[in-house]
Amino acid sequence: MNDGNGRRRVVRRASAGKGASVLRSAGARRRLGRSDGDVPLDRVTTRERLAWLNSAGSRIGTTLDLERTAQELAEFTVPTLADGAAVDILESVLRGEEGSRWTGTGIPLLRATAISAVESLSSLEPTPVGETFVRTEEAHETLLHRYCLRQGRPVLVSRMRDTDFDRVAPTASAAAKMRAAGVHSYLAVPLIARGLLLGSADFVRGPGTPPFSDTDLALAEQLASQAAVYIDNARLYGREREHVVSLQRSLLPRATPVTPGLRVHAEYTPSTAHHGVGGDWYDVMALPGGRTALMVGDVMGHGLPAAATMGRLRAVARTLMTLDMAPERVLARLDLATRDLEDEQVATFLCAVHDPADSTYTLASAGHLPPLLVDGDGSAAFVDVPIGAPLGAGVIPYDPIRLEVPAGGHLVMYTDGLVKSRHADLDDQLERLRSAARGLTPEALERGGLTDCAPTDASRFDEAVLLVATTVPGTPEELCEWQLPQEGRAASVARSLVTDQLAAWDLEELADVFELVVSELVGNALRYGNGPGRLRLLRGERLVVEVSDTGPDLPQIQHADLSDEGGRGLQLINMLCRRWGSCRTVSGKVVWAEQNLPT
Repeated sequence: MNDGNGRRRVVRRASAGKGASVLRSAGARRRLGRSDGDVPLDRVTTRERLAWLNSAGSRIGTTLDLERTAQELAEFTVPTLADGAAVDILESVLRGEEGSRWTGTGIPLLRATAISAVESLSSLEPTPVGETFVRTEEAHETLLHRYCLRQGRPVLVSRMRDTDFDRVAPTASAAAKMRAAGVHSYLAVPLIARGLLLGSADFVRGPGTPPFSDTDLALAEQLASQAAVYIDNARLYGREREHVVSLQRSLLPRATPVTPGLRVHAEYTPSTAHHGVGGDWYDVMALPGGRTALMVGDVMGHGLPAAATMGRLRAVARTLMTLDMAPERVLARLDLATRDLEDEQVATFLCAVHDPADSTYTLASAGHLPPLLVDGDGSAAFVDVPIGAPLGAGVIPYDPIRLEVPAGGHLVMYTDGLVKSRHADLDDQLERLRSAARGLTPEALERGGLTDCAPTDASRFDEAVLLVATTVPGTPEELCEWQLPQEGRAASVARSLVTDQLAAWDLEELADVFELVVSELVGNALRYGNGPGRLRLLRGERLVVEVSDTGPDLPQIQHADLSDEGGRGLQLINMLCRRWGSCRTVSGKVVWAEQNLPT
């Protein structure tokens, strides 16, 4: 077909363009490897062209990051194949969804993902990376949208006329900049994998380079076919990783409870590395008597199996802590539970229970990294916790330690992802963590500033958990503790102490109930526990009373016949209180009961 002046031929070819309108110029030349002597394409052997195409396998798709793969495609083609390249990915693909099937109508939503160009074309006006192409009065449909996105076909405009710029560029200003930069040839190819459209790549050439030819079109199509597979692999990995991260986050606490004497900051950071998400977790639980349980664990392994194991172990740990068991007993039970898992997983675990009455922690470790203690004056040291075998190894028992932390002190618990690096020794990284903690202000430490000291993304390959518990100054008006006498008048003394304190807290309406409750608790301690020990009264979100003794047996509700004179005390406590319970201690046990505060 003549252009009117007899100088140019426009050909419609179904073979090269798969039915699209392909504009080409006969005798077009392209110089491949122009940095090595400007060898014209017709003098470059087929083997050399295939070698260049084959090298794409080692330079594109080096990571499983979708945006990075698109950028590698753009950079691989500039300047060897084109002077400028832009890669656009469907919005749905970037969200991890399937690609689109072209229907001939409508244009799928497209986002600019990667751009590369030689210096002479730096003034062009492509869609900025990260922005979505939206049809507006200024942005019209281009050849790329009409053929690549609607029909899955390539576009080749070998020698661009003045009207072609408006057909290629989405806006008039972009077309004007292409003219000014000397762009004279345009090529666009769809990115198709498994029969689904993932996006598109378009290329331009400027001054000093020959126009695109049919050979360039064939190379670009083959390259796009390879790159689309890499992009689809990155999409599938990103979707799987997002599912694992979502599962992981859903199994972690959504918020940390407010507990007496502590201020807790906890955060989870997934890894950016391949298969770097899995089994790290933490938990914070409010226990009776104002105590707080802090737990950090790490299942060895990654992916969905590790995340599922983590969820099961966390559920077991919460159940055991609900029974207010000592940390070393929790670890022993967790070891048995881990050994019962079918997948034979192994995990490390660190458990700490804080008591606001004396600002102490009781800690036990199952193969976990030692916690870091940062005093109020800024000094930092690792806590010498006896390190037992990891959960699932079958080596018990575990040895606890008792640690006193002054007001303003910080207990830092973490998983190994915070310190592990491919390029540094673990001991060096632990020392780096300790030095960083000393250099942070208390405010920065409480906000999780130690996460900034973790290895960079280039060397970090594991997820991380950071938990910082700050001891706040005691509040005696919220927590009261008394030593009860061992003789028979202990019940009357306890009633008097409780009613006086409730009056001081303006909670007289609860006095009758708590007089009865404390009388029953002290009576049981006198009868079955070798006498009462300490009486504790805590006003927090609820009102809690507890009595300790040295007896070995935990109380249980008994069936009482009509003729029985006793056995109804715990039944009364069960009916009058919101809940009650008991737990073993080093010296005996504690029995507690709690009631809702008046609204």
